[in-house]
Amino acid sequence: MSDVGDLQDGVDRWIRENGGYWDEMSLLARLVEETGELAREYNHRFGAKKKKVTEKDKAIADEMGDILFILICMANQQGIRLDEALSKVIAKYEIRDAGRFSGN
Repeated sequence: MSDVGDLQDGVDRWIRENGGYWDEMSLLARLVEETGELAREYNHRFGAKKKKVTEKDKAIADEMGDILFILICMANQQGIRLDEALSKVIAKYEIRDAGRFSGN
């Protein structure tokens, strides 16, 4: 299994070999688009709006993978190491929300 740094490096190599990074606003628009696709799939599977008979199911994992790919592109473009960013967030939750949800 790859760690986040390896994933970022792999995406960076692929992007550079395939035309380079899109501009910041295009990446943001793509993130919103992919998030919408995930939301639509969730709504079809778990919400009130069911798919038409003619519509095929999309894999939720594929939609999440698309979002992760774009997030990695955005992080790479901004020089952000996601492993460090995630570690900070986890530490924040551990301190701020200690015992909040478990009743301790």
